[in-house]
Amino acid sequence: MRAVRYHEYGGVETLVVEQAPEPVPGPGEVRVRVAVAGVNPVDWKVRSGAVREMLPVELPAIPGRDAVGTVDGVGDGVRGVDVGDRVFGLGGVTGATAEFAVLSAWAPAPDAWTDEEAGGAALAAVTAMGGLAALGALDGRTLLVEGAAGGVGSAAVEIAVARGATVIGTASERNHDFLASLGAVPTTYGTGLAERVAALAPGGVDLVLDTAASGSLPDLVALAGGPARVVTVADHANAPGLGVTVANAENDPALLAEAAELGREGRYTPRVERAYALERTAEAHAYGERGHVRGKVVIRL
Repeated sequence: MRAVRYHEYGGVETLVVEQAPEPVPGPGEVRVRVAVAGVNPVDWKVRSGAVREMLPVELPAIPGRDAVGTVDGVGDGVRGVDVGDRVFGLGGVTGATAEFAVLSAWAPAPDAWTDEEAGGAALAAVTAMGGLAALGALDGRTLLVEGAAGGVGSAAVEIAVARGATVIGTASERNHDFLASLGAVPTTYGTGLAERVAALAPGGVDLVLDTAASGSLPDLVALAGGPARVVTVADHANAPGLGVTVANAENDPALLAEAAELGREGRYTPRVERAYALERTAEAHAYGERGHVRGKVVIRL
C-alpha cells in the first residue's frame, strides 16, 4: 500500500511517500480503506522524537492517529459493523496516513459530514468531550475555552453549546467571526483576559477548559476562582503543580458515537481549514507545526 513514513526521528524532511506492508486487524479491531486522515499535534511530537520516552514507536512509522474510511476487514470478536460501512475513528499513536489503517475505536460517520470533516473529527472530538466531561454538567453554565479556534477548541465550543453552555472562546482577532459562527462569544487571549471576560460575563465564569498550553494556566485558575473549576487537555507540564485536572484523549467508541449523533442532529460539524494530498503530507505537518490552525488539517488519500 502507499503510505507516508519516516525512518528516523526528525523534522518534516523525514517524511516520505512509499510502499509499506498492509496492516492486519487484530481482535476487536477493524481495517479501513482510508479516505481522509487527520493531522494532529501528536503526529509531529512523536515524529520529532520529543516524546519518545512516553510514546516510543517502531521505525519506520506511519504518522496519524485518526481517519475515516470504508471497512474492508474485521478482527476476531468484532460485532455491529460490516465490510463496506463508512466509519471514522482512532487507531494507535501511528498508522493512519496510508491507504489502509487499523482502528481500535470507531463509529458510523454521519452522512452530513464530508470525508474531510469526518477524517478530522475523531481525536479532536474525544479530546474535547473528555475535557468537558471532567468539568461536569454544562447546561446553564458559563464556560471559557482557551484556544477555541483550534481543532480541539472548536469542537469543544460547538459541543458545549449543544449541551446548553454559554461559551466564551479565546482566539486571535482574525478568528473571532469563526468563533461566533460556532456559537461562542469571542475575545482575545493574553494580557488583560480577566478584565475582558469580566466585561463579557459580569457574573464570572463557572468553568474553564484549556486547549492551548500557552502558559496561561495560572491566570485561568485565578480567573475561575480555583483549580477545581479548570481542566486542561494540553498543559501536562504545569497542571500538576497547580492542582488542575488533565484530561487525556481515549479511544472511546461511546464518545465517537455521541459526537456522530450530534453530527446527525446538525449540532456539531468538524471544521477543516486545509486538506492536502498524500504527497503533500510534509507541507501539512509544517503548516500545523507553525500553530494558529483554524479547526483541522487533513490528508486526502
